[in-house]
Amino acid sequence: TSQVTVRDALNQALDEELERDERVFLLGEEVAQYDGAYKISRGLWKKYGDKRVIDTPISEMGFAGIAVGAAMVWLRPVCEFMTFNFSMQAIDQVINSAAKTCYMSAGSIGVPIVFRGPNGASAGVAAQHSQCFAAWYGHCPGLKVVSPWSAEDAKGLLKASIRDDNPVVMLENELLYGVPFEMSEQAQSKEFLIPIGKAKIERQGTHVTLVSHSRPVGHCIEAATVLAKEGVECEVINLRTIRPMDIETVEASVVKTNHLVTVEGGWPQFGVGAEICARIMEGPAFNYLDAPAVRVTGADVPMPYAKILEDNCIPQVKDIVFAVKKALNI
Repeated sequence: TSQVTVRDALNQALDEELERDERVFLLGEEVAQYDGAYKISRGLWKKYGDKRVIDTPISEMGFAGIAVGAAMVWLRPVCEFMTFNFSMQAIDQVINSAAKTCYMSAGSIGVPIVFRGPNGASAGVAAQHSQCFAAWYGHCPGLKVVSPWSAEDAKGLLKASIRDDNPVVMLENELLYGVPFEMSEQAQSKEFLIPIGKAKIERQGTHVTLVSHSRPVGHCIEAATVLAKEGVECEVINLRTIRPMDIETVEASVVKTNHLVTVEGGWPQFGVGAEICARIMEGPAFNYLDAPAVRVTGADVPMPYAKILEDNCIPQVKDIVFAVKKALNI
């Protein structure tokens, strides 16, 4: 194994898929000559040229529309949004053009496109750059939605998304880009894929199930380490995919631990955690719950700019520890 940052894992995935299939191309603001706003596409324009790595004007509706049209004629565009907040400029293209077309054409028009970029809160960028769109996009049939945490997640899910014949929304996290993770030899091979729709148990436990996606997975693991010192063993599940959701893995864990805590950076109302709680309540695992499920979410406000306020709006390790103790009544 070796240490690889999420940024390098994404870069590796793009490089390998551009090389593997000439129908794959990348477009977005500053992705080419500048090497990407976050340096995800570093070196790709030099290697593949103008046809495959394309700088666009600052018009999300425009370039997302071009990308969706290209996908309809079986090219495989990877469309980067500088932040998913600005995918709202292109929401008509993402939902009405990309997500609905395969179904409305009875399967005759595929739209193999990946919309990717940073999602959720970064640091000190205020409300218009900090929203999490997992619940928004997870709500829509016709889309697949993935939300990686580790470098392995990022690489395996991006490659799987590019090869998928459906529109995929890939919600990355800006604060994870520079974080190094252990990556096995297998994960660094050119054929490494992570199946869309399969969660991963990051830590085994017996007392409580923690379900999370994206950056809060790391917080859950930290909280589990803190709680282990007090004799509480948390099972930590990294969802990896928001839609289709792997509820079976969550159910199996709840049957074992009898307690459920969901953790996300997004807002509470109609959120990812709300959906997990509802699905558990409706399914066979409900009979195994020994206490109500607890949700840990972002605060129900547009993100403030000041750091101290921001910290109070985003779930911290202490919030997860508190929620687990509440669920376990300790």
